Amino acid sequence: MTTVQDSPTAAGSGANASQNFKAKQRSEAVVPPERVSAAVTAVLQGVHTAIREHQVTYPEFQAAKAWLMEVGEVGEWPLFMDVFVEHVVEEVAASSQRGTKGTIEGPYYLPDQVRLASRCELPHRPDEKGTPLVLSGQVRDLDGTPLAGAEVDIWHADADGYYSGFAPHLPDGNLRGVVVTDGSGRFEIRTVQPAPYQIPTDGPTGKLIEAAGWHPWRPAHLHLMVRADGHRTITTQLYFAGGEWLESDVAEATKPELILDPVDDGTGVRRATYDFELEPA
Repeated sequence: MTTVQDSPTAAGSGANASQNFKAKQRSEAVVPPERVSAAVTAVLQGVHTAIREHQVTYPEFQAAKAWLMEVGEVGEWPLFMDVFVEHVVEEVAASSQRGTKGTIEGPYYLPDQVRLASRCELPHRPDEKGTPLVLSGQVRDLDGTPLAGAEVDIWHADADGYYSGFAPHLPDGNLRGVVVTDGSGRFEIRTVQPAPYQIPTDGPTGKLIEAAGWHPWRPAHLHLMVRADGHRTITTQLYFAGGEWLESDVAEATKPELILDPVDDGTGVRRATYDFELEPA
């Protein structure tokens, strides 16, 4: 079992997520003033409406201000935004996209992981625990043409629900890799089935969840970012049929099209197949 001192803290995870997010923001998006005004006005009007409808008091307002300050101080904005807001942004983006269903990226993606052959095993510890899992499939375009050399960038939590890069006891790159499809666009990835996990609860995001009486759990899932030259990149997650928290994901990111139903092959290895279709960029 993972010891208490090994467990990642909300502050540690938040700092890592914030650092990683800032590193990815190479340039600021140019947004017309009219669009900024419209969006910000709508957000503020929503806040004002909530204050009026629920008769928010000054002590409650001051508590909210203190909470917002704490979220920034410990670097939890990536966590909070990815858990509670990103799924709606993704829903808007998906309305104009074709191909495989996408969902949220989440705060735990790390770029530039090791490149692996089409048939591979993800990097892992010698004593990595968990049920063996093999995910195989094919990457194609919308016309069904296989996409050779496509990249299946995959990352997921371990059997205790922790991500490498965000937990001090895990080696860098654990259960992460960029798998390159073969000449037929196929891949086969051997790994272990991840566990459900709760988002860090010892920081301000956790305080909000507790105060509201919500639960902090996400169902077990694989993260994938599938890309190929000349095609739109798909960022998605694959879940597991019958998994705990599948119907009440705190991040509201599950979709029925993204649920796997692995079958034991008789050797204790669970196998699942999932194909990806990419639309032209």
